[in-house]
Amino acid sequence: MNPLEAQLAYPLGDTIPAPGTLHEIAPGLVWIRMPLPFALDHINLWLLKDEQEGRAGWSVIDCGAGTDATRAAWEQVLGEGLHGAPLLRVFATHCHPDHVGLSGWLSARFEAPFWTTTGEFAFARMMAAALPGVDGPSAIPHFERHGLTDASMLDQMRSRKNYYPSLVPAVPDAYTRLQDGDQVDIGGMQWRVITGFGHSPEHASLYCESLNILISGDMVLPRISTNVSVFAVEPEGNPLQLYLDSLEKFTNLPEDTLVLPSHGKPFRGLHTRIAQLRDHHAERLAEVVVACAEPKSAVDIVPIMFRRQLDAHQLSFALGEALAHLHKLWRDGILRRTKDAGGILRFQIL
Repeated sequence: MNPLEAQLAYPLGDTIPAPGTLHEIAPGLVWIRMPLPFALDHINLWLLKDEQEGRAGWSVIDCGAGTDATRAAWEQVLGEGLHGAPLLRVFATHCHPDHVGLSGWLSARFEAPFWTTTGEFAFARMMAAALPGVDGPSAIPHFERHGLTDASMLDQMRSRKNYYPSLVPAVPDAYTRLQDGDQVDIGGMQWRVITGFGHSPEHASLYCESLNILISGDMVLPRISTNVSVFAVEPEGNPLQLYLDSLEKFTNLPEDTLVLPSHGKPFRGLHTRIAQLRDHHAERLAEVVVACAEPKSAVDIVPIMFRRQLDAHQLSFALGEALAHLHKLWRDGILRRTKDAGGILRFQIL
């Protein structure tokens, strides 16, 4: 455990449910964990006992990626774990494939309504359809403008399969809208929607005051900082500012809130973790300011922020995150942005 993790409390210890198994967090609230085909190898999903129109069953928060391994784990959960009880509602905190991947499969199987925010539903539908602007090829000119000139790396990126449709084979055709401040009744318990921005278009976390439990999605994670990137579809965005502003919305919750994150273990110490995340980004911003004594592209900043070898997939996210830090400093009036003779955007301290 690293020093930052040691500042948090993990009330379940080293408990980690195996794929396809259930672990009760509180009466009517169950933790399941699904595998992912990435370096980040898991996602936590949450089942809540529910009743809709006189039918008893469960609602699920997030769905897992659309892989054979996740489907097999779900079959075990539905058969052995829930003993055939139906899913009544399918919720998604946000549109990323590990969260929304099997939403269509689960919703269709149980005729269960799909609940998410408008921003997440719209982006999920766009990315599943691989529309221009959010498809893989659209990112290449974006990367080139920000200093990616390595021909081999660009060829790898061009040849990469558009992974989103492969991991999200179907998004439901319709949805029930979640909005900030909504109180959603799930099994007689009231869950307040807290929207967040910067990591995704309109991320929805859920807080239950009576249980003092926050289902945080990717907004607050115990061990890693969530990815905050400038993407080709919104090339002038300032997502880091949006993310830092969004963290403020969690500070009015109790410090001893039990946080159920999408990755990592349930923990207590919400305010401590928010302070750690703020400090982390402040340190990265300070590093970027020092580096920009001379003009730097986003590609120049990547090795300063990520001191390890990156493959094409990892580089795309690292470049987006480097650019998010540059854009915040630029929008704050600390850096200026210019375009060089080769059309590459560079940033330098004023």
